[in-house]
Amino acid sequence: MQAPIEPAELPADALAFLAHQRVQRRLAARTLALYTQALERLAASAAAEPVGLREVRVHHVRHWAARLHAQGLGPRSIAIHLAAWRGLYRWLGRQGVVAANPVEGLRAPKAAKPLPKALSVEQAMGLAEHRAPADDGGRGRHHAAALEARDLCIVELLYGAGLRTAELLGLDMAASPEARGWIDRPGAEAHVLGKGSKRRSVPLGAPALAALANWMAHRAALVRDDEQALFVSQRGTRLTDTQLRVRLKQRAIAAGVPTHVHPHMLRHSFASHLLQSSGDLRAVQELLGHANITTTQIYTKLDFQHLAKAYDAAHPRAKRR
Repeated sequence: MQAPIEPAELPADALAFLAHQRVQRRLAARTLALYTQALERLAASAAAEPVGLREVRVHHVRHWAARLHAQGLGPRSIAIHLAAWRGLYRWLGRQGVVAANPVEGLRAPKAAKPLPKALSVEQAMGLAEHRAPADDGGRGRHHAAALEARDLCIVELLYGAGLRTAELLGLDMAASPEARGWIDRPGAEAHVLGKGSKRRSVPLGAPALAALANWMAHRAALVRDDEQALFVSQRGTRLTDTQLRVRLKQRAIAAGVPTHVHPHMLRHSFASHLLQSSGDLRAVQELLGHANITTTQIYTKLDFQHLAKAYDAAHPRAKRR
């Protein structure tokens, strides 16, 4: 592997391009550093041929991109390299010094999409059934009880109904033309506004309805008079994404869940556990509000992992080592 050359040794074209990115485009310092490293590799590869930067052709770039892969760079790193190289030649094209962009149309290898992480049924139930100790103080006790009721209701809606974070935080106290979402308690349904401004209704189970009734009994201890949000912070205003994440993380630690828990993990757990029990992929798609069933099919892989673990643990022919 060629040793990276110092930025000062970069060809004049590359230095001018980086200066343009820094001054005219105001590229972030981190991105500028990554682009500099990418252009160092490009200049080193061109010098080894040898070929000038203005004489680089498509076959050169394909060969150098393949070399990046062979050297162990991941798809994301290769994509950054190609973006820097492509940007350089687009800029040179606008200067009228190259006739074609040798990087145009060349794409990095696709990165494997990691499977969504889901809790086990036992972990999800433990999170829902955890109860924080009551505060001993007068007003403090009522305040703590309100927060506990709110957090329990949030867990029941994220895990019990598979709501997205934005859908949960967008819930209002009642239906209105301005409301993004609301809960119909007599009908046992949550009406939410999902991705693409598509509305859907999700059924609510008895635990979610009980948790909601408990939260409604405590909500007045936190809320400001004019706040329409169903879930409010300690300041009485609509709960934010950051506040939700912090509270859920704290609850998971207190409940002894041995992994980092974030709101979307409960949605993943809802989908995975429902699919394990029912096997009805179309129903899970509808409940999650996925426009395309291929998005939902990722949970079949989680389901297979669950089955594989059960096989490995229980079947006498699974002792493969």
